[in-house]
Order: sequence, then structure tokens, then C-alpha cells
Amino acid sequence: MELKMQYERSAHKVGGSFWHFQWCTKYRYKMFEKTYYRNLCKILLLESAKRHKISILAMNLQSNHLHLVVQLPRGMLDTKALQLLKGYVSRVMFLQAPELEKRYPRRHLWGEGNFSTTVGFVNLEQTITYVENQDEHHKLYLQW
Repeated sequence: MELKMQYERSAHKVGGSFWHFQWCTKYRYKMFEKTYYRNLCKILLLESAKRHKISILAMNLQSNHLHLVVQLPRGMLDTKALQLLKGYVSRVMFLQAPELEKRYPRRHLWGEGNFSTTVGFVNLEQTITYVENQDEHHKLYLQW
């Protein structure tokens, strides 16, 4: 994957805000083993990101957690981006798949915690590769 290594530019600002996010389903339930839920979650993440001008550079959904590499608009905090992404996906997933309430009667799809760290241009391609290769990473982990 070739990345456009340019800073975001506007009238009086220049810079970039790249982040690696990871969060889990509540109770680590393996909700995304079902293809329908996995695809719905991906679509909703892309839709939410587009609405809030968040660029998703890499995405990987595992059965009970997900990883994203994103570029945030200048001035947006990671906590705000996580709130927007997690909130939208959760809300719409319960509207589109009401049977999820059997597993989550309080309609809380995501666990409270998350992981976020900044990624610079130097490590951006390595981080994207790491996220894209999560399937292999977890296969090795499960073999132990």
C-alpha cells in the first residue's frame, strides 16, 4: 500500500494526526464471528468516519475486538474520535440487528476500555502492516 505522505494543510495550519485505536466487545463476546455482524460493523465504521472527516487507513475486525489506524482532523482529540466511532456503530447496530439485545440487554456493545496511541510518519506503514496482519498474529497466539 502506497501512502500519501503529506501533511494536512489549511490556511494557517499544517500537520497530521495519525492514531492506532483498539477496543473490545463488552465481556469479550465473539460477536464478529458472524459475517453479518462483521460486515455491518465495517460499514458503520466507514460511515461514521466519513461523517466526521476521519480517514481510516487500516481496519481489522477480530471476533471480539478491532484495530484501526486513522488520521483525525486537526484539533480532534482521540477520545472524541473514539466516542464518535464507538457510539455510532453501537447505536445503529442495535437498530439494524435488534436480536443483539438478547446478548446485551442494556444495549452496551463495547467494553469501557480502549487503546489509543499516536503514530508518526516514520511508524505509519509498520502500524498499518501490524493491523492488517492481525489474523496471522492471533493464529500464532492461539497456537500456544
